[in-house]
Amino acid sequence: MRQLAKSASLFLAIGLLLYAALFYAADALVYRTGKSNPFYKIAVAEQQSLDWVILGASHAMPLDFADFNGLMEKETGLRILNLASPGTGPLYNRFVFEQFLNRHRTRNLLYIVDSFAFYLPTWNEERFSDAKLLGRTPFDPMIARRLLSYSLHEGVDFRAPLDYVTGFSKINNRDRFDRDIWEGEKQFDRVFRPSPAMDKSRIAYLYPKPPSSAGLAHYLSVFDGLISLARQRGIRLVAMKPPVPPSFYRQIPGEGDFDAAIGGLLAKRQVALLDFSSALTEPRFYLDTDHLNRAGVTEFFEKRLKAILLSPADLRLDLGSRDEGSNP
Repeated sequence: MRQLAKSASLFLAIGLLLYAALFYAADALVYRTGKSNPFYKIAVAEQQSLDWVILGASHAMPLDFADFNGLMEKETGLRILNLASPGTGPLYNRFVFEQFLNRHRTRNLLYIVDSFAFYLPTWNEERFSDAKLLGRTPFDPMIARRLLSYSLHEGVDFRAPLDYVTGFSKINNRDRFDRDIWEGEKQFDRVFRPSPAMDKSRIAYLYPKPPSSAGLAHYLSVFDGLISLARQRGIRLVAMKPPVPPSFYRQIPGEGDFDAAIGGLLAKRQVALLDFSSALTEPRFYLDTDHLNRAGVTEFFEKRLKAILLSPADLRLDLGSRDEGSNP
């Protein structure tokens, strides 16, 4: 029995060493292939102090496609870090921002608002367990501790921190050798041909259930926590609804109620809400049903965003109003 226990212990030790080596190699590979993951961007950010951080879901991501972020920095002379990631709501965004503030600081925060992200756990608690996100997130003890805290207090599945600390999704990532580039970036120069059927399918994906007032109230509270976090650090926050095609916008369910709810919260907080939903109506500005292509991002930056980044203190608090083509 003693010999058996000794052999079993040796076998277990060798297994753990091999697994540790796999974990180390997989994590090192994250740094070699990294690009889009917000935690990777935080980990490799050279500048400790920035002028702007951008948060949101995929509608904010084209601002960093093909190093468009670098172009914005060159045009404005500002230091900008885009930490948006696909399908993420205010809970995940707050988690990302907390990690950023551990080692960095920013003067301003631009939050790209999408109503779909304020209704369901699908875009919030459940995103923490997403294998694609976990598989591209570099290991950091601070992230591990915060993930555990979010599991205990924020309703995140305990399997998320377990996956993260064991590196399961990272080790088993089939695309581990591919660059971490979101699919939309590969089509950045594409011009989408409008399709009612694809619009309907996209809306059904983003809003699988009718908008819930209870869900909205909960995630507005989460978003309010993010606002408080920014305020505590002396960070100016600007909220912005991004441009989408008119055919897509008309199909968004409950958008009027959402605008009224988030507008009320932001008005109370004295935060500017800039609604550019209808700022770019031509199909030539989009790569798919609802994401800006290179031409769209360039037009939006030159005509709208550049002035905002340069002079955020001059913004009007036109809360809840829609932009119809005039400059803010």
